[in-house]
Amino acid sequence: MKKVETIHSLGSIKVLADARRLEILRLLMASPATLTQLARTLERSPAWIRHHILALESAGLVEVSEIRKTKRVTEKFYRARTDALLLQEIILPKANKPMVIFSGSHDLAVDAIAAYLQNHLMLLSLPVGSLDGLVNLRHGLCQISGAHLLDESGEYNTPFVRHIFPDRGVEIITLAYRTQGLILADGNPKGLKRLADLATPGIQFVNRNPGSGTRLWLDTNLRNNKIPTEKIEGYQTVVSTHTEAAALIQSGKADVAIGLQAAAFQHGLSFIPLFEERYDLVLPREQEKTLTPLLDYLQTSGFRKSLSSLSGYNTVHSGEQVAVWPMQ
Repeated sequence: MKKVETIHSLGSIKVLADARRLEILRLLMASPATLTQLARTLERSPAWIRHHILALESAGLVEVSEIRKTKRVTEKFYRARTDALLLQEIILPKANKPMVIFSGSHDLAVDAIAAYLQNHLMLLSLPVGSLDGLVNLRHGLCQISGAHLLDESGEYNTPFVRHIFPDRGVEIITLAYRTQGLILADGNPKGLKRLADLATPGIQFVNRNPGSGTRLWLDTNLRNNKIPTEKIEGYQTVVSTHTEAAALIQSGKADVAIGLQAAAFQHGLSFIPLFEERYDLVLPREQEKTLTPLLDYLQTSGFRKSLSSLSGYNTVHSGEQVAVWPMQ
């Protein structure tokens, strides 16, 4: 099976930012070719091709695979050094304070933490959902992640962290317990009361992105309650944050979403609670020093006081460390 390799080098990414070089590389991934063959395919001169081949060679993306000599003619066949490439590079601003990328499930408390710590570190948000956030953490695309993934065992987050990080030291720290439920237009004019009401004809739903903890909870409970997704109007309408969902309902573009009580409260919407969940922060141990200002803040009464302003947040276990592996 052919493999995909990841490029983390900014220099290599710069080389491939040129669409002409990218096209040459894609041809050489398909099969080796000479300068003359590439020139014929791309309708360019061999000298033009050679200029870009040299740049690809210097970046370690292309190599000579074969040299053929026929009478007085010597032909070099070039090939790509990998079968496929995944480009991964995050470009950060220059600043005199640490830059920390937070990726995972969107959370209103994390937004408040970022504002409070802005003089000590810059917390940049990359909201992709709980599961993809852990994957980003694994691949080094962020320094800290947030998750609220409920395993079929009834345990939050730890089974997923064990699976994704079997060979790395990571920490799980509880941010808070949060209440989620039905976010509804002010006064609940459609009279929705329970999960099954999502399938009511004429009710416009707005969903969360696949891989988010909210979406995983929803899909599990729809299956358990035998509610077909095709009966839910708007099931395919996806947003990446609780605030986006609440904003659509506030604007009248949707009737209901599954989301945070705090998001409903901030937008002046009605809310029916369905469940309480544990939301954790996950970080590799090697990031402890960089994240010290954040970790210290979680232990303060000021942090708990700030959470008290968010409806539906329970701070009893905030700042507690969760064991990744069970005690032997």
